[in-house]
Amino acid sequence: MNALQFQKKLLSMQENMMNFALMLTANRDDAQDLMQDTTLKVLDNQEKFVDNVNFKGWVLTVMRNIFINNYHKIVRTQTVVDRNVDLYNLDIGNNSGFDSPDGAYQIKEITRAINSLNDELKVAFSMFLGGYKYNEIAEKLCVPLGTVKSRIFFARQELQKVLKDFRQS
Repeated sequence: MNALQFQKKLLSMQENMMNFALMLTANRDDAQDLMQDTTLKVLDNQEKFVDNVNFKGWVLTVMRNIFINNYHKIVRTQTVVDRNVDLYNLDIGNNSGFDSPDGAYQIKEITRAINSLNDELKVAFSMFLGGYKYNEIAEKLCVPLGTVKSRIFFARQELQKVLKDFRQS
């Protein structure tokens, strides 16, 4: 496909692009900005398009990736870290459970219960508590996704049995 055909094909997709951009952004101005960014990116990367690839799918994938990258950029810029806070001596809120001897004891008991799990359950459950998603745990442990879900499920069941006397206040 030559440059002129490429540009005509891109122009014929403007309505599809706008609809997809509106779906992603839910705001007309943001959708127009996204559409413009996508058009520029597609034109700049015209040589990367392979003729036997679905043109519409390629363009909309470029748009989706731009949207995702912009979203991550916004999240990073809106994350505020106060460098004046002494993180070592952090003032923990009153309802955190750490402020009483009873709360500290409960935390120790919960930690002890987690550590008493067999290694397969403990590793998967600890990673899950650490913020890893199921698929990330599966990848790191080189096990199927279903195995990770089962291990976390069984870890929860085991912890519920061991910690049955604990109740949330």
